[in-house]
Amino acid sequence: MQKTVSLLNTIAVILTAALVAFGFFGWYMGWFRDLESMRTFVAAAGPLGPVVFLLLQIAQVVLPFIPGGVTLMTGVLAFGPWFGFLLNYAGVVAGSIINFYMARRYGHRLVLHLVDEKTWQKYIGRLDNSRGFTRFFALAILLPFFPDDTLCLLAGLTNMRADVFTVILLAGKPLTIAVYSAIYLYAGSLLAFAG
Repeated sequence: MQKTVSLLNTIAVILTAALVAFGFFGWYMGWFRDLESMRTFVAAAGPLGPVVFLLLQIAQVVLPFIPGGVTLMTGVLAFGPWFGFLLNYAGVVAGSIINFYMARRYGHRLVLHLVDEKTWQKYIGRLDNSRGFTRFFALAILLPFFPDDTLCLLAGLTNMRADVFTVILLAGKPLTIAVYSAIYLYAGSLLAFAG
């Protein structure tokens, strides 16, 4: 059992390191500058485009310098509303779970490197009340316009059980991703109409 846990931890560290390397390389190459750069990058992957996009969406959640709005819009516009939604959902959930476990494993020191001071100060007081934070977290994940990636990191610093975190994430994320997808799909239609 201990060997299995150790192997899973090693795999998780390797995958996270690969995502970080992918994110930095993509940032260096300019793939994340804007929607068109990202769409070109995903299209260049050909049949592997969905897999590449899924990795990109996971990396977006883990790495704060990749713009989430651009990746969500890319998913919807490159793969359509339904498949794009599924890819966005799977990537965001996977990245959020990685954030939770990274914070749980590496603690405050890592989180302070990934979260800006203002956001940290705004939410750190909520960590003291475990039940209150769990309720707040569930509401924030359900509603759009909260800093979900940051809140997943902060949840990893609490004693919230991993299964509770995962259920909240799986149940709450579809609504926010659907809202963002609809906004981006509508915005994309307007841009196409205007062009």
